[in-house]
Amino acid sequence: MSTTAQSEPVLIAGQWRPASLDTANTNVFQATDPSNMELLSPVFPVSSWQDCDEALNAAAAAYAELRQLPRERIAAFLEAFADRIDVAKDRLVAAANRETGLPASPRLADVELPRTTNQLRLAAAACRSGDWAAATIDTKAGIRSCYQSLGPVCVFGPNNFPFAFGSLSGGDFAAAIAAGNPVIGKANSSHPETTKIFAEEAFAALQATDLPTATVQLIYRLNHADGERLVADPRVGATGYTGSRGAGLALKAAADRAGKPIYLELSSVNPVAILPGAMVERGDAIIKDFVGSALMGTGQFCTSPGIILMTKGENADKFVEAVSAAYQAATPGTLLSPAVTKSLGAGIQTLRDAGAELVCGGGDPVEGRCARSNTLLKTTGEKFLSDPETFQTEAFGNASMVVVADDIDQLTQVIDSLEGNLTGCIYSANDGSDDAVYPQVAFALEPKVGRILNDKMPTGVAVSPAMNHGGPYPSTGHPGFTAVGIPAALPRFAKLTCFDAVRPARLPELLQDKNPTGSTWRFIDGQWSQADV
Repeated sequence: MSTTAQSEPVLIAGQWRPASLDTANTNVFQATDPSNMELLSPVFPVSSWQDCDEALNAAAAAYAELRQLPRERIAAFLEAFADRIDVAKDRLVAAANRETGLPASPRLADVELPRTTNQLRLAAAACRSGDWAAATIDTKAGIRSCYQSLGPVCVFGPNNFPFAFGSLSGGDFAAAIAAGNPVIGKANSSHPETTKIFAEEAFAALQATDLPTATVQLIYRLNHADGERLVADPRVGATGYTGSRGAGLALKAAADRAGKPIYLELSSVNPVAILPGAMVERGDAIIKDFVGSALMGTGQFCTSPGIILMTKGENADKFVEAVSAAYQAATPGTLLSPAVTKSLGAGIQTLRDAGAELVCGGGDPVEGRCARSNTLLKTTGEKFLSDPETFQTEAFGNASMVVVADDIDQLTQVIDSLEGNLTGCIYSANDGSDDAVYPQVAFALEPKVGRILNDKMPTGVAVSPAMNHGGPYPSTGHPGFTAVGIPAALPRFAKLTCFDAVRPARLPELLQDKNPTGSTWRFIDGQWSQADV
């Protein structure tokens, strides 16, 4: 596309201004309406490093200001932003529907948008209370410590949750801001207009609450080299990334070389083990659960059940036949973008080339929109164990694979061969007939996942303080943190600071003798307390 094409402005240093275009690469782009494959207006810029450099300088200055502001001001911004999102609901839903093909209702308007504003308000509450900072006081040794803000945070949002995981609206954004850091958002190329609307509302909320206007900045797209340079820059405190494994690992390598924290959500096949007694007891209900979960949102959830583990026999055959019939009867949903459509086809072909049997579908393209046929694959436990790495290829979308093991021992061996996943689920009989084998399966599964479920599919991720939306590599880049759940998500974007023999008046408010809110929980001389020292 011509370098002279008019493109949307970026938000840098408190100003909406034309981007400094990357003329060495494709310097403008458009999103695609996946429902009809048409390019959407407007046109968005691919920024050069100059934009990154200016954004980093502005973020560093904003960080210095934020460190001196009371937590209440930051919390007020998060709440004002949430309020503005509620008012802009119709505009946001319309834009995201055009750019992603996700249903306006109930998905975007009634589920994802309320979840997004709830996250922001929970983050505001956590910021205001200060509990998340784990203030710790040892009066005898004269040592006090707490978590403090880290510095500018870069957020790379995914294509499948334009609101709740968006670079300027989602969980990483909310956690980074609540911890006291400015954010540089890199929009996902699938929904740049949606992200721009969020940036506009955030900017207005910054002005209304008198926060530094460079607390929130927006760049739409970078070339790969500049993206890697950005996450490794000395001015960056940390990065949050949700997206493909290949791009995420390239960013991680760059950040690791520079010693910069980066929190990645990459890929997950989310194994579901269905024990024999459960199928005998309520096989039809489990089949219904699985089909509903696997085809929900056209399978475009990071927690979608991609691998089903069963032992061979009549009930396994029934499961495969019934799921195949349901898949063939269901109209394939619309995928998020041409890139997702291409990736799904490649993933299905990789599994078939490895020897997986095609039960139905095959990932054939659907003419006129971003879609592929609902696909069910099947393989044996023995074949899976012969090449577990290939058989765990993620087919992101409406494709699933059943692994039929000879017995529970082989099923457990399959689990032992799995990479890290976000979730793992076990269906077992209510009458106790699976109780003898459940411990063996659960013992193998627990180290492989961040969240283990019983008798429910993994698709939903509740915004709960107890939630872990994380897991061992390659589901994430670090097994000890969650991307969902307030306040647990905040310490990713913080540093632990210890104050040793520092005079009382020089201590941060959280560590002074007087409890700053009267109700903040602090660990004082070995006991959690809300009292003054």
